[in-house]
Amino acid sequence: MPTRWASYGLIAVLLAISGFAVWSSITTGRLGQEAIAWSRLSDHYTSAGTAVAAAKSLGHKYRLDPNPKVRHDFNNVVTQLTTALENIHRLGSPEDRTLVEGVRTELTPYLESINKLFDAVDRGDDTQVRWIDNEEAGPRFEKIEKTVLQASDNYRYESIVALEKLRTRESFNASTTPIVFIAGLILAGLFATVLQRTRVELDSQRKAALHASLHDKLTGLANRTLLADRFEQAMHSARRHGSTTGLLLIDLDRFKEVNDTLGHYYGDRLLDQIGQRLLNEARKIDTVARLGGDEFAILLPSVDGLDGALQAALRLHTAITATFEIDGVELDVEASFGVVVSGLHGDDTSTLMQRADIAMYAAKKQGMGILTYDPESDRRSPEHLTILGDLRRGLDRGELFLDYQPKVSLSTGKVTGVEALVRWQHPVRGLVRPDEFIPCAELTGIIGSLTYYVLNLALSQVRVWADAGISIPVAVNISARNLLDDKLVFQIVELLECHQLSPDMLVLEVTESAMMLDRHAARTILMRLHTMGIRIAIDDFGAGYTSLAQLKDLPISELKIDKSFVLAMQSNKANELIVRSVVDLGHNLGMSVIAEGVETVDVLNALSKYHCDIAQGFHLCRPISAEAFMRWYEERNCEKC
Repeated sequence: MPTRWASYGLIAVLLAISGFAVWSSITTGRLGQEAIAWSRLSDHYTSAGTAVAAAKSLGHKYRLDPNPKVRHDFNNVVTQLTTALENIHRLGSPEDRTLVEGVRTELTPYLESINKLFDAVDRGDDTQVRWIDNEEAGPRFEKIEKTVLQASDNYRYESIVALEKLRTRESFNASTTPIVFIAGLILAGLFATVLQRTRVELDSQRKAALHASLHDKLTGLANRTLLADRFEQAMHSARRHGSTTGLLLIDLDRFKEVNDTLGHYYGDRLLDQIGQRLLNEARKIDTVARLGGDEFAILLPSVDGLDGALQAALRLHTAITATFEIDGVELDVEASFGVVVSGLHGDDTSTLMQRADIAMYAAKKQGMGILTYDPESDRRSPEHLTILGDLRRGLDRGELFLDYQPKVSLSTGKVTGVEALVRWQHPVRGLVRPDEFIPCAELTGIIGSLTYYVLNLALSQVRVWADAGISIPVAVNISARNLLDDKLVFQIVELLECHQLSPDMLVLEVTESAMMLDRHAARTILMRLHTMGIRIAIDDFGAGYTSLAQLKDLPISELKIDKSFVLAMQSNKANELIVRSVVDLGHNLGMSVIAEGVETVDVLNALSKYHCDIAQGFHLCRPISAEAFMRWYEERNCEKC
């Protein structure tokens, strides 16, 4: 009997232990699944919230710098938001599905409004932009933003609550298990091990999820969300202690060429190395962040005014412009820094971020490397956007036209060609000078459309002249940005075939500075054009930085002496010597030499004495229309007869 009761007792203990184990396992598993589900939904809501914030930023950025890349990035962000909403709808509760349907209902008209806003920006219609932003896009976006961010915060909170419940349950089990499992120490030990492993794994997942939500996946640096949070904290501390907070916004120059030339593997490795250099050079209290693409930011929580921020920018600029080595390949990068400090440039994070962005784009445009925010640059931004919008419409409406300036052989007196010079007859502004709109176009993708437009007009006119019995080539200026565009070669081939012209009827004039911007890419494209039979001329030679070693390696047919030397050669012996030296240099390298800016007969005679090949300038003929050129050409031929 005692044995039987002992057996019953042992069975009861084992059943109790088994029941406790089963109950603990079920409840812990349920809480774990619940925590994971909340965490997944929280991640999707966080992704939606990040997409909403990015959409807002890109919308503002497009108004400052309308270009296809920003619009493309905006569409990608909308896709990210849509994907996040689909995941929430699939995994969430009925309440989540209702919320998603509500957001989708608001999202469709918002996207219609934002596309209208982008089109208004492209047109340069500031009144329409403001109306759409205030009356349509803005209110709809605020409703979407409020809904998504509130739900994201709620789920983040619920996820934390679920994890805390799980932790409480695990703590309870850990404290109760030794008492309950006295009779089954081995089983208790195994169960505790399982629980411990579960807890470690969940804690690891929680920490990994938290880290991923605040850091860039590629570089491990802080992301935009963490930067914004620390920026707010730094500004609050600065106001409390009367200190200064600085922000450096960094954008790499021509990083796309690394990806296009070497592939994204090298591009990603380069971004990672840049991030590490910034970390090494920054102070421990500073925050180094990657905002996306090739854009970085450095938060200086406490800095010694603007001078301290500029010193930090100079140190960091020096660090990341030094040579990088990736798998034996040496890479050099340039970077543009925008610098702002609290108090001097703004008193809130949003204003400082925006003004750092403006300063950075000004640095990129001017090739300065490092610039602080300048209110003058900010005030010119709307005018810049207006010019770009008007220029797009002007190209579509055919408002731009060409004048032509003849080139005359000094040995024979014959016209050897013409240079095409673009003009813009604006319907309101009147005649707009090239130096007012070409620099703006060169900073955006519009320069590609403008160059194609000019090439088409010029070659079309050469065809008309050829049909009239005047067979002379035309020279067209191309910019540095054109030399980085692979489409240039295919466009020229297409236009030559369209107008039934041989390649020797086209001369491309490129400035020294344009070729030096990216020597490898420029040489590659120029060699392809030269091989086709198109002549290449260096424009404004002597005013740039071309070395003789670089000059002999480029497929150059003509040197055009910068007109500043020609204009002053009669009054300045140094300029006269430079002109004679360039003529000799060009001839020794097998090139023709053209003198620009010939405005007097004395200069013309002097150039002839120096054996310069071709002259161009007001003394011979000012830039004139195609019709006026034909009359001038015929009159000149009659005089020679």
